[in-house]
Amino acid sequence: MRRRLLARIAAALTVTTGLGIAIEAGGDSLLPFTEEETTAILRHGPWPQPWSHDPSNRASGNAEAIFLGERLFFDPRLSVNGKLSCGTCHEPERNWIDGEKRGLGLARVDRNTPSLLDVRLHRWFGHDGAADSLWSQSMRPIVDAREMGASAAHVAKLVRGDARLACRYENIFGEAPPADDDAVLVGVGKALAAFQETIISGRTPFDRFRDALARGDRQEAAQYSQPAQRGLKIFIGKGACNTCHFGPNFTNNEFADTGISYFIEPGRVDAGRHGGIQKLNTSPYNLLSRWNDDPARSTATSTRHVEPEQRNFGEFKVPTLRNAVLNAPYMHDGSFATLREVIRHYSELNEERLHADGQKILKPLRLTPDESNDLLVFLESVSTFTSPWRGNSGTDDPHCEVRKK
Repeated sequence: MRRRLLARIAAALTVTTGLGIAIEAGGDSLLPFTEEETTAILRHGPWPQPWSHDPSNRASGNAEAIFLGERLFFDPRLSVNGKLSCGTCHEPERNWIDGEKRGLGLARVDRNTPSLLDVRLHRWFGHDGAADSLWSQSMRPIVDAREMGASAAHVAKLVRGDARLACRYENIFGEAPPADDDAVLVGVGKALAAFQETIISGRTPFDRFRDALARGDRQEAAQYSQPAQRGLKIFIGKGACNTCHFGPNFTNNEFADTGISYFIEPGRVDAGRHGGIQKLNTSPYNLLSRWNDDPARSTATSTRHVEPEQRNFGEFKVPTLRNAVLNAPYMHDGSFATLREVIRHYSELNEERLHADGQKILKPLRLTPDESNDLLVFLESVSTFTSPWRGNSGTDDPHCEVRKK
């Protein structure tokens, strides 16, 4: 089923469409940026990042796998009741989230639904990093009892019993869906991953700003609003937000204690990264397993060496800030409804709520109201209301059409 990603107008950006940065003072629209500040800003690009194949997934970048993965993504037959698909919680028109505080499948889950934009750039998957590949993460909600509630046997029966799905599977993997149910489930996960690799975000006002800086284009730089420039200075300066939110995707792809309660409800806690590592190490589908298509296990080094430590308890993945303005509600538990609330949390951070065994990177920012407003404008400038994704235009292979009849 072909879908089109619609722009969701959640707020009007206060920045203009042409961007840049001031290197020196001069001109009403430009602020002075030191050499150190300029270097820090340039590290947040270029965007988009170049394509890279996932060696653990032989379907990565395969046009037929992308086509099949898109159809499976929106196919409710993957769920046990035939009513839920991946797209139920990851809605394209909602920036690939559901807008819920905590996700809702067959039952309410414990965490907020993360966006799939630029998911191909992640190192760990899920708020707790319990998966180390996009394809293994794609399988998890299908068989989770509270999400889609299916099983490997259910998925395998669907693929084997649908002539077009079976044909596509064979075209991608070079064999008909095998008798091994787990193998079929993994194949479905890899096709889903191939599709999700195509879900990328567009360029933002900040990206044009950053590129103008790289070119030394002061005229283009002058198009970036002063509030956004002031917010950027806070982001890389007083706020030190780029300690964790660095690089082109504005994340270090690791985990942190942010002072958010890890109590799900009275008497029940979310162990976060600590529990995620335990799940990862015991997963039959991790990158050390036989399902990794890369004989060299070149992407499995982190998995091989990661072990849970006490400080990991209550840590959650550092999210990208790209398109954050469209990702409400925020934090792993959806506890903040707006970005302004997130900024207030870090400005007034209660250090006593941070893990005693943690790295203690965070300190209260103590932002003034004007500084908070400027930081918010900057975060809005790292968002775009359009996406390059418009649905994949492939059609069924003629051979698969013949087999169907």
